Amino acid sequence: MALDHIGLSVTDYDAALGFYQTILAPLGNKRIMSVESEHGRGTGFGKHGPSFWIHGPPSGKTSSKSSMPMHVAFAASSRKDVDRFYDAAIAAGGIDNGKPGLREYHPFYYAAYVKDMDGNNIEAVNHFEWSSWKVWAPITMMIAVFAHFYMKH
Repeated sequence: MALDHIGLSVTDYDAALGFYQTILAPLGNKRIMSVESEHGRGTGFGKHGPSFWIHGPPSGKTSSKSSMPMHVAFAASSRKDVDRFYDAAIAAGGIDNGKPGLREYHPFYYAAYVKDMDGNNIEAVNHFEWSSWKVWAPITMMIAVFAHFYMKH
């Protein structure tokens, strides 16, 4: 089982942001991205991509730990696996928290979300479906050939 990323809820986002930036830096992790909406704020840390997240209330607000669930994302090998995860979770009593589909995080981010019996947000995510590469491969090859020719002459 491979975890893709994990998110912790925090009551004081600004304090937690400073804390995690400080303690993760010696391990080679840095702030990769931040998001904000009317529901709250989040920052992802990691070496190459955001694998550890903190989530907190919107700017100027605090929240109690008891009202904030955990977020865990499992890496899926394919989009079909994401779909199967979602179907199995709903059949097992999970609550829909985002049907399978592309997300705004990056062009290939395909995920599904369910809440478990304790309200935790459980996700399955596939970052790149290799079958979609068939569309881009000819374009990439053309660019590579052109670049090679251009660089030699």
